[in-house]
Amino acid sequence: MNLVELAQRLRQLRLDSGMTLDEVAQQSGQTKSWLSRVENFRITPSLPALAELASALGVSTASLLEGLDDRPQIVCVRRSERKLIQRDPDSTTQYFSLASERAHRTMDPFLLKVPSGEEREPRTHEGEEFLMVLKGRVRFLYGEQEFNLLKGDSLYFDSEVEHCLSNPYANEAEVLCLFRLGRP
Repeated sequence: MNLVELAQRLRQLRLDSGMTLDEVAQQSGQTKSWLSRVENFRITPSLPALAELASALGVSTASLLEGLDDRPQIVCVRRSERKLIQRDPDSTTQYFSLASERAHRTMDPFLLKVPSGEEREPRTHEGEEFLMVLKGRVRFLYGEQEFNLLKGDSLYFDSEVEHCLSNPYANEAEVLCLFRLGRP
């Protein structure tokens, strides 16, 4: 199932209905924090919780999930077609999905635009990641280790260790990021 698309659908349905995070959370029996993490695809809701969300948003669970398992063999995303994803409301880093049309994928590729001065708190999540700096430079914290990365440098790591990407430098950076959810 395309979990990024599911998160986007939930957010868009909430916005289209003019509801706040608090309102949907209350109507679905969840917390605002939990719903925010779902909309930012940091966690995946259980089926019963998803049914409650669908009800709170005035749609059926079936319509909410429709098409999320469609799997085209190949997806071409033109530069002008990249979808901006709101992944972290506390961050100014922009996440552009590079494969949003492919449902049921095992990787989520993104182009990250990391503005000058971006600082974040370390976080963890399930899975693995690959990062490659395409432009500029960034600082990456991984547990107790610090990496200063330049254009062309890359990292592959376990996402369950606290980590964060920041840009204390004068110019915007661009980073290719691949999330792999779960374990092989």
